[in-house]
Amino acid sequence: MKLYYSPGACSLAPHIMLCEAKLPHTLIKVDTSTHLTENGIDFYSINPKGHVPVLELDDGQRLSEGPIIAQFIADHARREDLMPAAASMARYRVMEWQNYITSELHKCFSPLFNPALDAKAKAVFTAILGKKFDWVSGQLRGMSYLTGASFTAADAYLFTVAGWAKYVGVDLSDFEHLQAFLARVAARPAVQEAMKAEGLLQAK
Repeated sequence: MKLYYSPGACSLAPHIMLCEAKLPHTLIKVDTSTHLTENGIDFYSINPKGHVPVLELDDGQRLSEGPIIAQFIADHARREDLMPAAASMARYRVMEWQNYITSELHKCFSPLFNPALDAKAKAVFTAILGKKFDWVSGQLRGMSYLTGASFTAADAYLFTVAGWAKYVGVDLSDFEHLQAFLARVAARPAVQEAMKAEGLLQAK
């Protein structure tokens, strides 16, 4: 399989999933400013939506949208720890978090990466994100991961999205339970493997 990614973007979440599931894969870097792959291919010919991630399967089919790719990876690897069994309430809980992260956190970050956003609008989005992360941190009280003791696709996604805060001036340092969660996830070998491969951590 091939994963089209941009370092530290939302594609990091399915990349972590591939490493957690120990599925063989090839990485293809995409420059999101030029929309060219590292091989000089127009990324719009790969994904007309223009966004990473895209997972290209062995038969040439392509999947887009990070939460769906993560679900596919877990199901393909038969890793019910990463995405619980179909029709189980545990699975719906993971999907519930996936939906919250994509709609309430991910999309609130998007305007902050827009250089045209004025300071007043930026302050509004920053405050909104602060309140949402405060709530998320509260949900993590007494929890190893979002849905309990097992690391899931939702944890990979939250870790990825929370990692953007430092680039756009969103201060998460006061959220004790969130910070403990982020440290716990960052220490996972598969997470370190993915981050090193994307140049986000120096290989030792």
